[in-house]
Amino acid sequence: MKIQAGFCGLLLLLIAGAAEANIYAYTDSHGVVHLTNVPAGNSAYHMVMRTPKMPVATARADFNRVAKQQYQSLIHAAASRYGVSPALVNAVISAESGYNAGAVSPKGAIGLMQLIPATAARFGVSNSFSPAENINGGTAYLAHLLRKFSGDLRLAVAAYNAGSGAVIQAGYHIPPFAETQAYVPRVLAYYQRYLDGSSSGPSLGITGHGPTPVSASPQLIQVSSP
Repeated sequence: MKIQAGFCGLLLLLIAGAAEANIYAYTDSHGVVHLTNVPAGNSAYHMVMRTPKMPVATARADFNRVAKQQYQSLIHAAASRYGVSPALVNAVISAESGYNAGAVSPKGAIGLMQLIPATAARFGVSNSFSPAENINGGTAYLAHLLRKFSGDLRLAVAAYNAGSGAVIQAGYHIPPFAETQAYVPRVLAYYQRYLDGSSSGPSLGITGHGPTPVSASPQLIQVSSP
């Protein structure tokens, strides 16, 4: 089977523009090759290229807009399940991984919401690279922190980064760590941006019900292969 010139270039563009690490493909009955970095459970796709997992810092600098859209239904479902604003879940994912489900931090935090193994186990996450499990566990953790700190969004976000103990030791203030001091305003800025851009919830992180999930399709590149 011959593939038209330009296939490699398109493949490189898909890799360069995506935060997801792996490339999947299938050939349909008309001989058209379909490529995506977001197979979304479609069993017709099979992996054709594995690239190294993107570092968290790189992921933050280059949001995967396709993945961001693709994960909204999972985000809204988890937000509704645990009574957390979808805007807050999106804000944490934006700051933590830039919507890169394969992100791994130097400290061993994994996935979209950068769960450390202990937190993942605590909230029933067996595979932190699974977007559905990661979002569910991370959102459950956010809901726990919001309850623990009586709905104080700043303290809950600080605890997500530094741990509840650090916030309590700091006298129920943001701990005096440079990373946490920078992290809290970054998440809150994302949060406000998502609130301003949609009707996803009130100005606090706790909400009753999330909005209707946003539907999205995987990013596809079609290449004729006569």
